[in-house]
Amino acid sequence: MTAILQTLDTPDGAFTILEDDGRVLASGWTADAAAILGRLRADRVPADIATGRTRSAAAVTAYYDGDLTAIDEVPVSQQGTAMQTAGWAALRSIPAGRPLTYGEFAAHLGSPTAVRAAASICARNAPALFVPCHRVLRTGGALGGFAWGLDVKMRLLEREAAI
Repeated sequence: MTAILQTLDTPDGAFTILEDDGRVLASGWTADAAAILGRLRADRVPADIATGRTRSAAAVTAYYDGDLTAIDEVPVSQQGTAMQTAGWAALRSIPAGRPLTYGEFAAHLGSPTAVRAAASICARNAPALFVPCHRVLRTGGALGGFAWGLDVKMRLLEREAAI
């Protein structure tokens, strides 16, 4: 099967999606395909990739048109440890407009002292936006890190807080 790579224009800049069999493998705010592929472990990069139209692109457009839940049911595929997999699933349950701190996210995972592990789960998240790691902040509300830039993270959070 051939994976599909599509880049869309969004208010936050170019957004590229890598999708395989209808599941988002990786995505982010860049037009650089290598940056998207670099979010995956080497053994998870599809052998065959073509530029085309992804199924998930419509959800990105709907999200930016104000339907913040449009991304919620888009299938994603990530492989990791049991804790990472649970963490990525938990990220999808954080409602738009209600960000958590890394400490709250760790507690949500059942390990309130595992703040660094919680941050690592966010950092290793490949299908950005669809698995909304941008909804996790430092204690006190500081943005923390974001693979696609703090300016993008801030605009996403502002957009979600406004609706």
